[in-house]
Amino acid sequence: MALWVILLCTLIASLLGGLYLLGVFRRRRPDEPPLDKGIIPWLGYALDFRKDSSEFLKRMQRKHGDIFTVLLGGYYFTFVMDPFCFGAIVKESRSKLDFTTFASELVLQVFGYKPTEATFNIVHASSTKHLMGDGLTVMTQATMENFQKLMLFSLSSREEKRVWQEDNLFHYCYNIVFRAGYLALFGTEPHRGAANKEKANEQDLIRSNQLFYEFRKYDRLFPRLAYAVLPPKDKREAERLKRLFWSMLSVKKSWQKDNISGWISEQDQCLAEHGVPEYMRDRFMFMLLWASQGNTGPTAFWLFLYLMKHPEAMKAVKSEIDKVLRENGQEVKPGNPPINITRDMLNQTPLLDSALEETLRLVAAPILIRAVLQDISLKTSSGTEYTLRKGDRVALFPHVSVQMNPEIHSEPHKFKYDRFVNPDGTKKDFYKNGKRLKYFTMPWGAGVSICPGRFFAVAEIKLFVFMMLSHYDLELVNKEEEIPAIDISRWGFGTMQPVRDVRFRYRLRF
Repeated sequence: MALWVILLCTLIASLLGGLYLLGVFRRRRPDEPPLDKGIIPWLGYALDFRKDSSEFLKRMQRKHGDIFTVLLGGYYFTFVMDPFCFGAIVKESRSKLDFTTFASELVLQVFGYKPTEATFNIVHASSTKHLMGDGLTVMTQATMENFQKLMLFSLSSREEKRVWQEDNLFHYCYNIVFRAGYLALFGTEPHRGAANKEKANEQDLIRSNQLFYEFRKYDRLFPRLAYAVLPPKDKREAERLKRLFWSMLSVKKSWQKDNISGWISEQDQCLAEHGVPEYMRDRFMFMLLWASQGNTGPTAFWLFLYLMKHPEAMKAVKSEIDKVLRENGQEVKPGNPPINITRDMLNQTPLLDSALEETLRLVAAPILIRAVLQDISLKTSSGTEYTLRKGDRVALFPHVSVQMNPEIHSEPHKFKYDRFVNPDGTKKDFYKNGKRLKYFTMPWGAGVSICPGRFFAVAEIKLFVFMMLSHYDLELVNKEEEIPAIDISRWGFGTMQPVRDVRFRYRLRF
């Protein structure tokens, strides 16, 4: 009899434990945000969120207001859509709201790299040193030289002069920007003497193109890999590509390169000093490649597409670039030396800055996530105070809450190249309900998890724009071309990508 009682109690305990894990017993406390678990235990709204995160969050906001908690695959996420709350969240100490928990899980899932406690400090310190301030000046020059290598090579190898060339815009932008950034960061082929420099340059062109080709395969799998929903065939392909990149970017091969950036070399040295094994540092290199080059090319695509769709914007930005070149004693003309765009020149373009920021407002859609390590209080702009529960996650989705909010940005679906700049070149302020906003766009994240390479990414994109608009006339093959829809599977992972490419053509200006 006692045995049956023990078995029955065990069964009941297991059942109750399972129901608890499925979220059946979760109830909203009086001081907590509205709770919506959906109708499917444990899974909750995971399928709806995965299908189209933006539309799901808009629906929940209409239903519950600017702050609500939903169940997504066993985790409770509190989404905060009130921009006046953003500061309190992104500035909260890591002892209460921690971004590393989710970031570590994602990095292990998609790159095979297991971060150590020191990893985030190493990345932050090295990025501050090499991708900002004086270090950014050095990186800008290195990237400029690699844009010249990639783009001027194609110019010198063509016999025709002002003949229109056709290409796919997304592929073209992503390819050139990715390769220039990769070569600037990870180094170039070594050569001995001037006689071998041309061969080394040719190898850089070939190998960087091969690397991009494989990177795009992985990039297409990335969203489903991050959500762990790849079918078996694609999962095998993702694992193959991971191993390929671990090999191609291995620290042994990297240290054989010339011109390897301090950003790469210093981080590898620091990880080695902290006892991180070589095979894990190879994986870290893959993570750095995606982090540095996964969003800049797609952003350049959208920027050029919007400029070509808005001739007044193209004219204004091109005139600004020509003016900066003239004032710095440079001109693109046959017989002239190649232009050399410096970091100082990149700081003289308020209209280009605004056009780029407007592009990011439209297409940058990261989700910022923090793990709630202890109960914390959050006060909304309406004065309501909520408690965020320990063990939950809190998330911001600025694309919906601020970037496409008509109360903040009039006609938010329209591209207005000068939206962010006043007539005198100063930056505009933005308001909601009469109160000035600090966070009116958040393409780079914010707080302790803000993208440490954001200044380098901006410099990279702007260098490409300078090179393209100073050398070429650009236009869409089909002038009536519609702006393609975005690939909604990529919500939350940075710059969105189009569902299809767009044909464009270009020819030398002079």
